[in-house]
Amino acid sequence: MSLDNRPIYTGGCQCGAVRFRVEGALGKPSICHCRMCQKAFGNFFAPLVSVTNSDLKWTRGEPKRFQSSNHVKRGFCSECGTPLTYEAPDGIALAIGAFDEPEDLAPTVQWGLEDKLPYVDTLHDLPGYTSESDPDSVEFVKTMRSYQHPDYDTDEWPVKETGK
Repeated sequence: MSLDNRPIYTGGCQCGAVRFRVEGALGKPSICHCRMCQKAFGNFFAPLVSVTNSDLKWTRGEPKRFQSSNHVKRGFCSECGTPLTYEAPDGIALAIGAFDEPEDLAPTVQWGLEDKLPYVDTLHDLPGYTSESDPDSVEFVKTMRSYQHPDYDTDEWPVKETGK
């Protein structure tokens, strides 16, 4: 929380080149199924939350923008490609997955249902594994070293290696 008791949210892209800080109340978290959002996120839908009535600051870098329609620009990291924003005349929404604590932003509404992929509602019926319990990938996962930016702000990124 900030000094005036407004909530603070932070986040950024996968590589750490773009980071943001939002101070104040967020809008309703949502998912959009429209085809444009599917393409922009390369996914089944786009999970977004409005920051229109809060204070958004880019704390490291800034997104590159693509004009996806006559009304909307999409912001993304020009280094790693992480989708970050949906920018329309009525305000900006940020990608929920880009927040450091996305678990706090459960969607409360869906949009663009006319383009909803038919299997989205049955994904929960698929068999599931934790990363280390899938017998076909356990060795791969055990040896993986992440170069992803951590889910918190850092003074610099990537961290410079010290002499060894």
